[in-house]
Amino acid sequence: QVQLVESGGGLVQAGDSLRLSCAASGRTASIYGMGWFRQAPGKEREFVATIRWRGGTDTYYADFVKGRFTISRDNTKSAMYLEMNSLKPEDTAIYFCTAGPTYSYRVERQDYWGQGTQVTVSS
Repeated sequence: QVQLVESGGGLVQAGDSLRLSCAASGRTASIYGMGWFRQAPGKEREFVATIRWRGGTDTYYADFVKGRFTISRDNTKSAMYLEMNSLKPEDTAIYFCTAGPTYSYRVERQDYWGQGTQVTVSS
């Protein structure tokens, strides 16, 4: 099992920045990909960004965050980050950290999920 704990969410104004963190513990040797998903009220959970955990540093982003968000990782700390810049009200959502045995943007390929952290962007 892998445990994931997010932190760093909060209430900010449009145009501000936030940095989310995800701490992984447990069987981290089984992880080959990690990512961020989000879910806004009344909407389905959607992909935000993913990063290869081992065997490379590939990253992939949803179109709506390209150029604004940056995903990164620190394997020595078993941690992953999401730097979010130029935040918009439509970025308001619960952000979830995920991990799985593959590098993938698909919800069904994520074996482990954190409890989520709330990001609220006011206009």
